[in-house]
Amino acid sequence: MMMMMTVVLSAALLLLIPGTLTQSIKLLPIDVVVKTSSNDIDPLTFSTHVADRGILLGALNRLMDTNANFKFTYSDNPNFGPYLESVNGVAGNDTQHTYWKLQVKTADGKVITPDVGIGCYIPKANEQIILTFSKW
Repeated sequence: MMMMMTVVLSAALLLLIPGTLTQSIKLLPIDVVVKTSSNDIDPLTFSTHVADRGILLGALNRLMDTNANFKFTYSDNPNFGPYLESVNGVAGNDTQHTYWKLQVKTADGKVITPDVGIGCYIPKANEQIILTFSKW
């Protein structure tokens, strides 16, 4: 019983000391590339950071909080999690069969399409997250 109280008190102390849990978070650099069409000649590129082993959604929120030129919206799908709805005011539309496609250019130059979305994808250092407004 005494051991359990010690653990609980230790955890509580960590929460009270400012920065204790955040100081150990390593941030990894990534770029977010926004293409309004698949043949976009001048895509917008934004640099940001993601927490080591953190999800893409966190990096997108960090980018939106630090750069007034990047905005995005998403909705929570009860079955599949966060769904990217719009980027910089351009929204996907079911009637027009448009959506934001997520791709990733890895550090070794390969372009992949993750099998998860913005709420589950875990970027690695120096990846390019490519958001392309696309038709299906």
